[in-house]
This record gives sequence, structure tokens and C-alpha cells, in this order.
Amino acid sequence: MQQNSRQLSDTRSSEGVLLRIANSSRAIALTVTALFLPAGIVSAQPTPTLNATPVAEAQAIVPRPPQIAASSYILLDARTGKVIVEENADVQLPPASLTKIMTAYIAEVEIDNGNMSLDDEVHISEKAWATQGSKMFVDVNRKVRVEDILRGIIIQSGNDASVAMAEHLAGSEEAFADMMNQHAARLGMTNTHFMNASGLDTEEAFNIMSARDLATLARATINEHPDHYGIYSERECTYNGITQPNRNTLLFRDSTIDGMKTGWTTAAGYCLVASGERDGMRLISVVMGTASEDARAAESAKLMTYGFRFFETLKLYDAGQVLGNAKVWSGKENAVDIGITQELYMTIPRGRAADLQASLSLQETITAPITQGQVLGTVDITLDGETLYHGDAMAVQAVERAGLLKRLIDFLTMFFTNLFS
Repeated sequence: MQQNSRQLSDTRSSEGVLLRIANSSRAIALTVTALFLPAGIVSAQPTPTLNATPVAEAQAIVPRPPQIAASSYILLDARTGKVIVEENADVQLPPASLTKIMTAYIAEVEIDNGNMSLDDEVHISEKAWATQGSKMFVDVNRKVRVEDILRGIIIQSGNDASVAMAEHLAGSEEAFADMMNQHAARLGMTNTHFMNASGLDTEEAFNIMSARDLATLARATINEHPDHYGIYSERECTYNGITQPNRNTLLFRDSTIDGMKTGWTTAAGYCLVASGERDGMRLISVVMGTASEDARAAESAKLMTYGFRFFETLKLYDAGQVLGNAKVWSGKENAVDIGITQELYMTIPRGRAADLQASLSLQETITAPITQGQVLGTVDITLDGETLYHGDAMAVQAVERAGLLKRLIDFLTMFFTNLFS
């Protein structure tokens, strides 16, 4: 009986010693963690703050998009690429003179890359001079400045100017069409194929494009070559004593519309790519296959009005903005700032900025060395449960590996933290 009591006492004593050891170890772990975890660094994932300041107004009601009388159409934000409205946007259709946006785009690329100057002279071949349809009215075997040819393409929609530019840049219109297709592929225009530089189709040489691809091309023109975009807003052009108005009649109806290009053939119908800016928000609309000149302008105006009235584009983050910070193990610094490398804009229904939710998800364990720009997690922006943005969260600065003692301390801290967490 006494022996059993001693055994029970010894067992309880042993359990007590083990419990004290466990509690002491837990206390050591918590103490070590407290000593070496920097102030302000928390284990929970930080929630980044959005820069967009909500406007004190009632949430806007967003109606259904307007009915558009066109074979295909699209409306998107030029900065973010957010599609607001679309219908049959990927259907391949004849673009008519909307083709010339690509012809002008390639000329702008060559100018900005230093391969051509606005003052260079373009030889007008007999083929270019004899091209039918809309004309700039250049004279055969004459030299015309690149800047004048560019205006003839954009404002006067000159087929003769388009062929002349193609021959100047590639030697022949056929070779230039190959350049057009290569640029289209680079831009991701998957429903486009070119066989001529003007959009004046024949049974042997015809072009196809989609509304989405045209919007992509327009966006590239505006964002990549802004110094040349101003030509699209000019209301008339005079060459060889002949003044011709810009066929984009929206330029004369709405002061916020400043481009881009019209097109018409019997097969294509009346087409229009338009762009405008209001309160810092730029939209691009494309309508293809409308019934008349007035119709293409009216349908484009409907799209623009809807987009500007019911949507807004907000700047959420600056380039390099710190969204949060994270604990760094084995580093000379105990923490690293987390951010994004580029400005972040987002197009949302007007009045919904206060409902945006931002979250930052980081790697569970971040260990030095860390290079500047190293991806350490992701940032997500949601609205009503829908993910509007998902991108990389990166180290704002580099963190070097610490010395042996610091690495040992961090190792023990991490070990005990993981053991008892």
C-alpha cells in the first residue's frame, strides 16, 4: 500500500516536472518571440489601405447598357483596359478604313524608334497615286513629307497616302501587310489579318478585324505614342490646295471627343473608333456595321454617355507604395516593406469606391536574403465578392542576410514559435 502511494506520488511529481518544463519552454518561446519580433509587426496578414477616397454620395444605380444598332461594338477604359460594354466583340468583320489606324500606328512606331523622321520625304509611286477611293490627292512622282502623309492617312483617310507610306516603310504594300500582321500579333489582336494598308478591299486582298482588336490597337496608339495622337483631333486638313474635313463628326458635336477614325465600304457598313476624356477618365468605343454616317456617330455617343455617366476610373495605389510590412527571419533588418511596382488604377461603377476590399496575402515564412522587387505574396481587390485585381506583392527594399548570432537567435525563436503555436 505504501509502495503504491510512493509510485503515485512519484508519477504526479514527474507529471508536475514535465508540466513545469513545458510551461517554462512555452514561456521561453513567448519571451524570445517578444524580444526579437519588432514592434508593429503582427502575425496576421495586413490589410492595405486604398488611396481612392469615397465620395459622399448615394450609391449610383447602374442601368442596363443601351441598345446599339451595330453588327459589333465595344466600350472600354483606355487606361485600365476594363471592358464596360461589348457585343459580338470578337467577330471578324471587314474594317474598311479603320485599317489605317494600324498603318498610322506603324509609322508612329518607326518615328518614335528613330527609324523615320516627320521631315523625311515619301516618294509617290504610280500605284499609290492611282489608288481609288478616298484620297489625299498627292501627285505622282512627287516627294511628300512624312508628317503630311500621316495627316493624309488619319484626317483625310487617303488610300493613296496609305499605300505611299506602306511602300516607303516596307518597299511594297504586300511586305507592309506582313509588318501589320506582326504588330497585330505582338499586341494580341487574335482576330485580325491584313492584306492591304488602306482597307480598300478586293477579292484578292482584304482585311478582317474585330471590335476588340480595334479597341486594343486604339489603346496602344493612345498610350504608347501620345505625341502623335493629337492629329486625330484635327478637324480638317489642307493639301495640294484641297481642304477636307475630318470624317469623325463627333469631333464637331462633343468637345470631350478627340479622336479617332471612321471607315466605310459596302461590305463593312459605317464604322467608327472614337475616344474621349472627361474628368481624367478616357474611354474608347468601337462600332462596326452601322447603317449610316449619322448612325455610327449616334451609336458611339450612346456608348460614351453610358460609360462616362455610370463608371469611374480611380487611382488605388502609387508606384512603390508600401501596402504593409512583414517579419523577416535571419535578416539584418527584422522587417521588410511590401508594395507594388506600378500605379494601380481600376474602373468600377460610379459611387462604389467605399465598397472595394483590399487584402494582402504573404508567404508564411520570409527568410533573408531578400532582393528588392522579390515577390513575397499577392494583393487582391474585390467588389461584392468578385476579384477585380490579383497581382504580385513585392519587397520594396532588399534585406541582407544577418550574422551567425542573429541567425541562431531567429532559428530558436522560429523553432519554439512553431512548436507551441
